[in-house]
Amino acid sequence: MKVSDGFWMTKNGYNVNYAEEVYAIDTDETSVTVYTTHQWIRNRGMTLGGPVLTIRFASTLENSIKVTISHFSGTMEHSPAFVLNEDSGFRPEITRTENGGYQLISGNTSVVIPPVHSPWGVKYLFGGKLLTKSGWRTTSVIQRENRHSSDGERFFSRSDNGGDTFIREMLGLSAGEYIYGFGEKFTPFVKNGQTCDIWNNDGGTCTEQSYKSVPFFLSSRNYGVFAAHPEMVSFEVASEHVSRTAFSVQGEKLEYFIFGGNSVADVIERYTALTGRPALPPAWSFGLWLSTSFTTDYDEDTVTSFIEGMEKRNIPLDVFHFDCFWMKEHEWCSFQWDERMFPDPKAMIQRLKSRGLRICVWINPYVGQRAPVFRELAEKGYFIRKKDGSVFQTDLWQPGMAIIDFTNPGAREWFAARIKELADMGIDAVKTDFGERIPTDVVYADGSDPYKMHNYYSYLYNKTVWDALSEAKGEACLFARSATAGCQQFPVHWGGDCFSDYSAMAETLRGGLSLTMSGFGFFSHDISGFEATGTPDLYKRWTAFGLMSTHSRYHGSSSYRVPWAFDEESCNVSRFFTDLKGRLMPYLYANAVNTHKTGVPMMRAMVVDFGSDRNTLTIDTQYMLGDSLLCAPVFSEDGECSFYLPEGGMWTDILTGEMLQGGKWYTGKYDYFSMPLYAKPCSIIVFGNFKGKADYDYTDGMKICVYGISDGASAETDVYDSHGQPAAHITANRHGKELTVTVTGTDKPFTVESPQGLDINSKCPPWV
Repeated sequence: MKVSDGFWMTKNGYNVNYAEEVYAIDTDETSVTVYTTHQWIRNRGMTLGGPVLTIRFASTLENSIKVTISHFSGTMEHSPAFVLNEDSGFRPEITRTENGGYQLISGNTSVVIPPVHSPWGVKYLFGGKLLTKSGWRTTSVIQRENRHSSDGERFFSRSDNGGDTFIREMLGLSAGEYIYGFGEKFTPFVKNGQTCDIWNNDGGTCTEQSYKSVPFFLSSRNYGVFAAHPEMVSFEVASEHVSRTAFSVQGEKLEYFIFGGNSVADVIERYTALTGRPALPPAWSFGLWLSTSFTTDYDEDTVTSFIEGMEKRNIPLDVFHFDCFWMKEHEWCSFQWDERMFPDPKAMIQRLKSRGLRICVWINPYVGQRAPVFRELAEKGYFIRKKDGSVFQTDLWQPGMAIIDFTNPGAREWFAARIKELADMGIDAVKTDFGERIPTDVVYADGSDPYKMHNYYSYLYNKTVWDALSEAKGEACLFARSATAGCQQFPVHWGGDCFSDYSAMAETLRGGLSLTMSGFGFFSHDISGFEATGTPDLYKRWTAFGLMSTHSRYHGSSSYRVPWAFDEESCNVSRFFTDLKGRLMPYLYANAVNTHKTGVPMMRAMVVDFGSDRNTLTIDTQYMLGDSLLCAPVFSEDGECSFYLPEGGMWTDILTGEMLQGGKWYTGKYDYFSMPLYAKPCSIIVFGNFKGKADYDYTDGMKICVYGISDGASAETDVYDSHGQPAAHITANRHGKELTVTVTGTDKPFTVESPQGLDINSKCPPWV
């Protein structure tokens, strides 16, 4: 939200009152509350009017500071609000500073507050190091003077609640500091210079709109900021004031948390401790998914031909997905199979599952007017309604469609019952599509603020499906498109509708890296692009990228995505990378467990692990897949790829064994059966005895590869079973030319390799 006219003036129609003077301070055992005036108070007469901002500092989680800025404190709080894991029993330390101010300390993170009758300004520190600060002309209440009605967006949704007051905060940016996050943003990965509005929309992957908007950002200086507001939060990142990150909300209060850490990973761990950790996806979900595609023609014969085609070509397949038209046209989302194409769906599903497949189906939270259940749901009040009490309807996506009201307990129960029916039929996963363009000029059953519900709707929608599937199956896996803060608890999320070209492939990765910087642990995308049909060249390059992502799915819009539809070499490439991912499952699933435990994303930007190496701070064309494997997709027809290996030792190509020195950029040409895949120095990657399904015994016949270990150094890793339980612990120690590898927790046979050509002494103690 930009309201300035240069630095000194304000745009016409806005009145900005900044916090100027610390006029009074109150403290208790848990907080420090500061009363700031908009001007310096020289006499009693100056207290007779004008805004006073009440700013409360507290901590409800170690290494986080909670800041609440209020103008009028008597305004009503309307639902919904994010579900946060705050600890009401946590007590920060509050001390006086030498100049008479205060310091509120939470772990190693603290805020320094000036004394009474000082200029407004606070500093946020971690271990004594400055993270960021606010001060002169930063914290403010903004009032709109000459209101003009906002233009309504499509779907009767606008990101303005009709109020005239905004609270804004500005935090300083240091020289060379970079900002990341805000959810799934397909714009440049580094957000400096951008306006990031937290407002979900269905805009594809080539615009500034986002399917998944999260009011959280990370800094390369190892801090993060979460604005705890489900409604529209507008961020200006070095875009209005070039040395500040500004954020504002409409209303009389702004609440945010600031997290400090030793690394970006530490900050993500703190943020997800507050908003929720990602669940552990089932091991089978990491295998290859194949889809019917969107508007293509298909029936059981078509589906069977796809599956048999994969079997004939020895391409391992774990999941088959039925997209929208498993239901009749004009009837989404009736949850009723189209009997013209699938006369006996339950029997069909059992036939498919007898092949060892898991089954996924598409749904959305909308119901077309022609759906057999429409009238019943309307009469029961299960749809979002207009202010006059009638059902909100639109012709977008399905003629006369209405939207499920997930604030209504009966509607939630009805929707959950349909998911359980699918599960009873044999469905293992659900693709929760749509949920972004939710209207705001409507009424909810529980009286929720529709402006706040716009983004939050995605949380209620996905949680309803997740809970129902978990209850019915004992485990859950989604393939979700819309999201906001907290939705990381319901994986997996995919990147939405991308085009079929290299630029879309690159923007998909940028969106995924921004999403995982926002607390989301797992990420997928439509291999080869969704819209149009790419070339065989693109298909093969995107296949490598897709299989080296946490989750991997072939899916398109109006054409099939089976590899033989492109060329026979595409089948070979698909088989090669599916086999590679399958063999990597002991390593990958151990990292998935770590993501579930810590919140640190499994697929992540280089800055998460190597933030002390400044070369990594802006890289958005490569990523770490887990803690030890660097992946750099090839984004060009000529097969050329440039990548950076962070400093710290020798990196090893896991496909060729070639070793390269870290701290340098490299450029090479790659055929379709390769891409830069480098193990970091002093790491262990465990390969499994993959036989076609992603969920298998990861300790049986495992190959332990030790990479780049220097003399006197050691490395360790864990292996888990396909249920996420500890199965083996591996340590490696090098002394001179000898490498000793010890495995505990299993007595299964294993082998050890090291591309360094060391003498290997491996042992599995008899007491395990």
